[in-house]
Amino acid sequence: MDSKVIVTANAEGHVVVRNEDNPDWGYIRVEQNRMDIDDLTGIAKLQKVSALIPGLVNDLRTFGFADKQEIEGKIRVVEQLTPFNNKYPDKDIKIAGRSGIACCVGDSPIYRKNFYTRNETLTDQRIAHTNEAEIKAAYASIDKEFDAL
Repeated sequence: MDSKVIVTANAEGHVVVRNEDNPDWGYIRVEQNRMDIDDLTGIAKLQKVSALIPGLVNDLRTFGFADKQEIEGKIRVVEQLTPFNNKYPDKDIKIAGRSGIACCVGDSPIYRKNFYTRNETLTDQRIAHTNEAEIKAAYASIDKEFDAL
């Protein structure tokens, strides 16, 4: 049901992209099309997910990845209540679509990040948010503004 993971080059055609802050480090970007089924409605939709594979630039180049190359593995979604990056804690906050509202459990934001793994038996780790009313109100406001146009 899920597609193979595909290596993707950046706009300049580079598969290995250097980190701007530390040029010894970089990443390879991968993406995958997955079937996502809404637990409440049962409706299936196609979802494109992506992840970065970080590493030392010399190591990443050694792997010999090419643009549009299929690789074994999967992209795994991980959600948690603590930041993935303490230096930039707001970077990975899960936002409820076009509402702009952070998904939360109580007063704590949910942090979401995608990881590439070669272990296809690992599953996503998702956390249900508890601020549905705030998110629905934001969408109602957006829809009202759209209707006024």
